[in-house]
Amino acid sequence: MDDTLTPVDLDLLRRPLHGFFTVAAGPLPPQPRPVWFEVAEDGTIQLFTGPETLKVRRLRRDPRASLVVAAPAGESEHWVAVSGPVTITTEGAKELAARLAARYWDLSDPALAAAAEQMQADDQVRLILRPEQVRRFAV
Repeated sequence: MDDTLTPVDLDLLRRPLHGFFTVAAGPLPPQPRPVWFEVAEDGTIQLFTGPETLKVRRLRRDPRASLVVAAPAGESEHWVAVSGPVTITTEGAKELAARLAARYWDLSDPALAAAAEQMQADDQVRLILRPEQVRRFAV
């Protein structure tokens, strides 16, 4: 199995695109949710969420998850799907939330800046997805 993100994969994953995150212990059929994410220097993929969310409760029972990211409409078809185990930690969660808010939102907009501040005030956990399998397609 391929567990390595290529330079082409990283180019896509470093764009401010939504990823679709699915946990293994979820309902059938799976119900992916759009998420903000970033690729860390060590090749893990990180996202944040509230500590009591359904995805966190499911990950505590079964840590397997996947993230799919695709280029937007109007571009050549290109997607990357990463699956593997997820670690849950509070360490670095608020800092990740701040980085991702700045990546995905124009924080000069007062409403978005206020929403980002509220995220900082809320409890957060950081989810760290370690790639065990990477699949991709690019035209």
